[in-house]
Amino acid sequence: MKKLSIPEWILRIGIFGTFIGHGILAIGVKQAWIQYLTVVGFSPETAAILLPIIGIMDVIVAFICLLAPIRIVLIWATFWAFATALIRPIAGDSILDFVERSANWAAPLALLSIQKFPRKIKDLWKVR
Repeated sequence: MKKLSIPEWILRIGIFGTFIGHGILAIGVKQAWIQYLTVVGFSPETAAILLPIIGIMDVIVAFICLLAPIRIVLIWATFWAFATALIRPIAGDSILDFVERSANWAAPLALLSIQKFPRKIKDLWKVR
């Protein structure tokens, strides 16, 4: 197995921090985040049920990206972080709230590019 570079470790740790932090806050049902789910059509009650599920998924993504970043998970992390950053201005927050979170989706995208973008379906499940 190839030794990981320092930039790869930095990205893994950055992604881990982003997803573990957000995951724990979602598990605790951060009230400010309920509005982000209601803006896409969920009721506040459903949002409160979904947040811990989303949080558990984020924690799982955090550990996978730290220990063995499978390409499909990096693709998901990129998409999910982009979507959750974008939902903020959609919900009425400043566009700067989206811009401020650029690193949340750029880090998994950067790690994916270092690992090489998958060319075949079977490559989605590879770590490198």
